[in-house]
Amino acid sequence: MVQVGTGGQATGTSAGPGHEGATGEGSAAGHVLECSGLVRRFGDRVAVDHVGFRIAANETFGLLGPNGAGKTTTISMIAGILAPDEGEIRIAGIPMTTRAGAAKALVGLVPQDLALYPDLTILENLRFFGRLQQLPRRRLAARIAEVLEVVGLADRARDRVQECSGGMKRRANIAVGLLHEPKLLILDEPTVGIDPQSRNQILESIEQLGAAGMSVLYTTHYMEEAERLCDRIGIIDNGRLVAEGTRRELIERVGEQDRISVTASGPLAEFAAAVAALPGVTSAEPVETGLAVTAVTAAEVLAPLVAAGERVGVSIGSVQVVEPDLETVFLEVTGKALRD
Repeated sequence: MVQVGTGGQATGTSAGPGHEGATGEGSAAGHVLECSGLVRRFGDRVAVDHVGFRIAANETFGLLGPNGAGKTTTISMIAGILAPDEGEIRIAGIPMTTRAGAAKALVGLVPQDLALYPDLTILENLRFFGRLQQLPRRRLAARIAEVLEVVGLADRARDRVQECSGGMKRRANIAVGLLHEPKLLILDEPTVGIDPQSRNQILESIEQLGAAGMSVLYTTHYMEEAERLCDRIGIIDNGRLVAEGTRRELIERVGEQDRISVTASGPLAEFAAAVAALPGVTSAEPVETGLAVTAVTAAEVLAPLVAAGERVGVSIGSVQVVEPDLETVFLEVTGKALRD
């Protein structure tokens, strides 16, 4: 059973469960993270330009954008590592600053660069970081067992980090971020530079965390990861959050619709007219192999479409639904394809 917990201590802080501010008004409102108007400059360059979004309890929010878009700078401010030049951040209702121990205690940060000691075993790393977080010895032992199970490393705990594969190191990094039972887990591009099998193992672990109730902020430049993992997605480019919503909301925002390809034979013109008259269908055109249909939501028109075919006497061989994806949305809102 996956156990993720609901609050604890962050590395380098002395706040813990029961500490002043361990919960706040944001919890009552259902938002684990609230940030607004975040700006961060490096000299004349504006790396983050008035970014703001919320993450609800038990929600996985994806920050999708190319390298250099401002993702890492944004999460560094949210985690209290960098101070914003402008804007406000609250974790479960508690203001986050670079000195906010109580707010930092509720965040687990898994950076893109590995934060592990290579000459120690995975187990020794977890014990070390757990002691820094001041977890009681008995509780630490239990948490180590739990997080190793979550990331699939229970049988590799005594391997030295320097001898581990890139995927194992990434998973051990996630385990450290989970040790203190954070309310919000922040993952910064955790699958960059690893093999497909390890990548899938990491994605499965994150899916388990989301299903178990963990709130997750996930940055990536991989479309398929955002579509697979995230309840809502924010598209960031050149430091600005240019679109935000569920996958369906983002697709509807740019006017994209589902496409349905029907292989059929018989009176296709009559079939097209019958399908075009169905609620939710925006177009239906005969093609060489059958019918090309566009609809607001394909799932809602499939059964009426088949029924219409039976009424007019066509023989339907197959029906294939092609849904628009985030690549289409990104191209529309940024004017360019997502680049690495």
